[in-house]
Amino acid sequence: MMALSDFNSNFLLILRWSHIMAGITWIGLLYFFNFVNVPFQGVLEKELKPRVNPILLSRALWWFRWAAMVTLFVGLILFVVKYGVGGESTGLLRGDDGKLSGRAAWIMFGMSLGIVMWFNVWFVIWPAQKQILTWMKAGQTPPEMAGLAKRALLFSRTNTYLSGPMLFGMIAPNNYGAFSLCSVVTVSVFSTVIMWGLIKMSHKVGQTV
Repeated sequence: MMALSDFNSNFLLILRWSHIMAGITWIGLLYFFNFVNVPFQGVLEKELKPRVNPILLSRALWWFRWAAMVTLFVGLILFVVKYGVGGESTGLLRGDDGKLSGRAAWIMFGMSLGIVMWFNVWFVIWPAQKQILTWMKAGQTPPEMAGLAKRALLFSRTNTYLSGPMLFGMIAPNNYGAFSLCSVVTVSVFSTVIMWGLIKMSHKVGQTV
């Protein structure tokens, strides 16, 4: 018979695995949209967009938004199970003063950015894209379409820039530990420069085989 400790360990392992799988899908599609699809849309002939985009983007956006939902939902369960129900919860704190440790601070930092990104997906990016695709399927191009497209792109770009420090916050607890305002600013600036460079580069690379 499996011991309770073994069951708990396996449960946590499954949660972590599910969280990582969903996260890879979510962030992978985020980078697809920003590094591949945006340059592609810039050169795609206008008359082809109503034929290509509803088919391609509807599928991609389905995986995108539900991967974001699973990542957040499973991540919150994992956080509560591991740190909110006894067990390892004391490892989250520093001594008896009740203050968060560096490990906990990084987890909370990454989780906070992840929640902001999830909100952007479900309440800004997806509603805007859904309306745009609906108009495309109907063969309509109302004036509001351009504004919605800019809004979706702005928040998608925001998520791309946030993804760098968010991912660092996820891996730092097991690989870095120390938390300070200086480290947060350094990570944020460094990742912003990298993402800016990748976005600029995305319009030039991959044009030949």
